[in-house]
Amino acid sequence: MLLKISGARAYIAILCLAMNIHCVAKEVDFNQNWRFILGDKISFAQTSFDDSHWQSIQLPHDWSILQSFDEKLNGATAYLPGGVGWYRKSFKTSIDTKTHRQWLNFDGIYNHSEIFLNGEKITSMVNGYTPFSIDITRLLRADGNNNILAVRVDRRRYIDSRWYTGSGIYRDVKLITKANFHIPMWGVQFTTPKVSEKLAHASIKIDLKNDSDIAQTVQLVSQILDVDGKVVARTKRQVVLDAISSGSESFDLTVADPKLWSIESPELYQLQTRIYQNEKLIDQQSERVGFRSFNFDAKTGFWLNGKNLKIKGVNLHHDAGAVGVAVADDIWRRRLTKLKDAGVNAIRTAHNPMSARFLDLCDEMGFLVQGEIFDEWDNPKDKRLNQWERHEDFVSRGYADYFQENAEVDLKNAILRDRNHASIIMWSIGNEIEWTYPRYKQASGYFDMNAQGNYFYNPPFIDREQIEKRFYEQKAGDYVLADTAKKLSKWVKEVDESRPVTANLILPSVSHVSGYTEALDVIGYSYRRVIYDYGHQHYPDKPIMGTENVVQWHEWQAIEDRPFIAGTFLWTGIDYLGEAHNRWPAKHIDVGMLDTAGFDKPGFHLYKTLWSNEPHAHITTQSLEKSSYKQGEEGELIDMRKGGWQQRVWTWYEVNHHWNYQGNEPIVVEVLSNCPVLELTLNGKTMGKKKLKDFPDRAYKWLVPFNAGELTVSGDKNCQTTDTLITATTPEQILVSTDLKELPMDNNRVAHIEVQLLDASGNPVRHMQQQVTLDLSENLRMIASDNGNSALMQTYQSSTLLTHQGRGLFLVKRIGEGEASIRVSGSGLQSEKLTID
Repeated sequence: MLLKISGARAYIAILCLAMNIHCVAKEVDFNQNWRFILGDKISFAQTSFDDSHWQSIQLPHDWSILQSFDEKLNGATAYLPGGVGWYRKSFKTSIDTKTHRQWLNFDGIYNHSEIFLNGEKITSMVNGYTPFSIDITRLLRADGNNNILAVRVDRRRYIDSRWYTGSGIYRDVKLITKANFHIPMWGVQFTTPKVSEKLAHASIKIDLKNDSDIAQTVQLVSQILDVDGKVVARTKRQVVLDAISSGSESFDLTVADPKLWSIESPELYQLQTRIYQNEKLIDQQSERVGFRSFNFDAKTGFWLNGKNLKIKGVNLHHDAGAVGVAVADDIWRRRLTKLKDAGVNAIRTAHNPMSARFLDLCDEMGFLVQGEIFDEWDNPKDKRLNQWERHEDFVSRGYADYFQENAEVDLKNAILRDRNHASIIMWSIGNEIEWTYPRYKQASGYFDMNAQGNYFYNPPFIDREQIEKRFYEQKAGDYVLADTAKKLSKWVKEVDESRPVTANLILPSVSHVSGYTEALDVIGYSYRRVIYDYGHQHYPDKPIMGTENVVQWHEWQAIEDRPFIAGTFLWTGIDYLGEAHNRWPAKHIDVGMLDTAGFDKPGFHLYKTLWSNEPHAHITTQSLEKSSYKQGEEGELIDMRKGGWQQRVWTWYEVNHHWNYQGNEPIVVEVLSNCPVLELTLNGKTMGKKKLKDFPDRAYKWLVPFNAGELTVSGDKNCQTTDTLITATTPEQILVSTDLKELPMDNNRVAHIEVQLLDASGNPVRHMQQQVTLDLSENLRMIASDNGNSALMQTYQSSTLLTHQGRGLFLVKRIGEGEASIRVSGSGLQSEKLTID
């Protein structure tokens, strides 16, 4: 027997034969050796069909991201196509179907999938984010002959979302073998009702199932192991289950002097659950868990392990730029590491459950997670225009069409899979749902003809009584939002009572009086910082936080000054594909702290100065003519829109990170920093010292006549940090770097090859762009290229890339053994070669 610990799960891989050989539960990676075609024929499901001419692939797989961008399609889903795709896999199995069963587990297929085994349809799944399992025992050829698994994925509704979703089997697939007496999928629940530094209490509930036709007596063992494999708590019990029946058992365990899971030190343990019969192990489940306590308080915000903590979060969609939604662990790891460097401590999974692998990383790296389930409920949103539905064409029909029938199963599957993750601190049942129901918009008062301003910047124009009167005077419609919210909240609590339920409210002044917030434990405000005080004053017993806020200083200022606001999730941590209707040539909007290639943007540096204790300074420049400032009578810089910084929203104003302009041209130099005092010098000559307290927008400013050379900003001895820009000439060299010295042959291992143009003196060139080309040895394969620029509309599969701000990114996997070489070249540029073991 081979025991392999990988990620958050332990897989026991043994050969299960039908020849009276004892068989323990087996969970195997089923991602290899698939075939794929973009097309649609019913014969593709048949066992006799010859698929030898199909493409050979490994999962996860997103076929849309591999296609070309097309202006005739729609920017909501990044101008990429959908269509219908088929997957097939041949496999053999040898189990005794009288004593054992097999399941397929899909972590996510986007979407409208149908599963066939040996020519017979066995199930279907509409939701593209829902994990699901299928018992395939009945249709198995368990005698060693080939089984044919076929999966049809229907993405003809290619605008069924407001963001890029991807297409295909884009998450892991596993084949699971268990004895007739077993723990069902996601059948172990771990909670920590009481935790301190001296003693941790764990409650463990284990579901059990006996699929045999006789009663069974077993020994059930549950134990907790520390990081070194030492058993720190253990208990066992004899259990009897009648034939063809289910049951559950609960244990309470204690661990002395536990190492607590926190954002600074995400300590994890292994929870092992085993079933023995006649002293033989017949089933086992193992997963990582953590000990931590948390709570939300309406007066003091969020607490983790007894310490008051602001949630410094970001929203993330499930794509990763150039690879679409089939994202390897290393790609998420690089992105999350960068966010962590900026002080980010939390993720909201906008607006759907993320993959199990993503949550494993959050557990490992110490991120708090708000797990969101739905973007639509009873009524659809408009995928092109957002808010309420204004299109009814087939290609934009989304989940709302299936919500009534499927919502309970989809919600519970997601929570069952994820409820043992230490990182998850709350469940969100919905995002900006109010837009899709009658009464909310009209009752708010923000959309009256005489309303001066909007809901983003203004408190309600009418009082609570008027809002409530308006709301209940109108017709409710076919569905009542508050009733649906209460139903969803009830379903969550049926599966997991250990975490609060929240939602992201776009019109909370109405939702507070409509009954919506009665279904919620924590109230999330979407872009409503201006009513934090209003909400706390009128509803003092409800914990409140920002669940969508823009990447601007005014958003955090409103939270920092209010202890009763638990924190925020900024929109967004990383640029995501889509939500770009009628924006060609742009496939996404620039709203993230990082771009799609994972390169930092000004918002990253702003929030690093706010959320990290590390001294930091970042210079940006712009000609006065192109800036948002004008020069005052005494030479000072004046915002052309008084107090304009307080109304900046999603996109950052245009700035540069270079020092290349025309002689004596007036240049606005802005510096984002957390240092109380900074000095700016140009070629060693001081441009003056300034104090952060004199800049209410937290951006130091100097107006400097351009002179070629070296521009440097420095803190004092109490805040030691510098940033420097040097005037560059034309690009003549390429700096190539990678984040990995060794690249294993593993589908989840990816090397990031970063490219930066340099001039002859080795200075970064950011103001000029050039095409560069990647050449690889035969044992490597490029999986994507990107420069982070939304206007780059060439396929992500091109090995030739135009730089953006002088840089670019290639993603590489290993496909063969031996030393691997990487070379990046460009016309007139000195190329550079790397080797990877």
